[in-house]
Amino acid sequence: MAWAILAGATLGLGLWILASLAPRMSRPRLSRRVAPYVADISAGARESLAPVAGGPMPVIGMLVQPVAVRARRLLGAVLGGAEPVARLLRQSGSPLSVDAFRSQQLLWGLGAGVIGIGVAVLLARASGVPIPVQGLVVVVFTAGGVVARDYVLQRAARRRLARLASELPVILEFLTLSLSAGEGILDAIRRVARTSSGELAGELAGVVASTNTGLPFSETLTTLATTLDLPPFTRTVEQLTGALERGTPLAEVLRAQAQDARDDAKRDLLELAGRKEVAMLFPLVFLILPVTIVFAIFPGIFVLQLAR
Repeated sequence: MAWAILAGATLGLGLWILASLAPRMSRPRLSRRVAPYVADISAGARESLAPVAGGPMPVIGMLVQPVAVRARRLLGAVLGGAEPVARLLRQSGSPLSVDAFRSQQLLWGLGAGVIGIGVAVLLARASGVPIPVQGLVVVVFTAGGVVARDYVLQRAARRRLARLASELPVILEFLTLSLSAGEGILDAIRRVARTSSGELAGELAGVVASTNTGLPFSETLTTLATTLDLPPFTRTVEQLTGALERGTPLAEVLRAQAQDARDDAKRDLLELAGRKEVAMLFPLVFLILPVTIVFAIFPGIFVLQLAR
């Protein structure tokens, strides 16, 4: 009987692989036909042109997809809307969509839930923990996995925003030099994006690519500032677009914004130093000082006890 089940499963797996490798006879969709022409500027187009891996996973995905969609909707309703997650994904530079991130949260919660089941079983065998407590352990582990994935995303977004803020003064000074040499703002941004490396240079390269496709420069730059939600960069874009509308010299505007960005970096550094200084007092007050007091008082107390 066991060999029959194994042979049937192997036969079914082979048939699934052959069916997944068979070419589709239906007419390709419009997005599939347009994708080769926009693959250089669209991640979705590159994803649709990627070869499909053979195997039973597409069939399993079609079977699990309705349940996964409902689970993602429920998770989104519990944790909040899609807009904060989309903003964090954009700030972290992640290529994931909101649905893909929700799927990862479900997978993290499922994996943590499996670990929670193992912990609950160990607790039940070791100390006879009641079933409600075991269920609570599983729920806590599952929720912890979901929250941990969200924390990882927030941390990645904070770190990338910090890198963007640190790169902003240098990029602005490079733009100022290019403008002072007689280049236009778009040519200056193109030069900086081509010769520089970093997070902000990559974002500016995206602005240049969008402008080359026909989108307005000011609108593309404003959209980038809105999606990144980085206050120094947003302020710079507002000043830059205002200078373009009024005809103000751009070099002076960018030079002033670079100085403001450096001043903001200095203030942030001083605030961080103040917080670290307060944090350094904790081991001094609660660890070193009590040990010093004990070593200073204990010998005298010992001598007094011997004298008695």
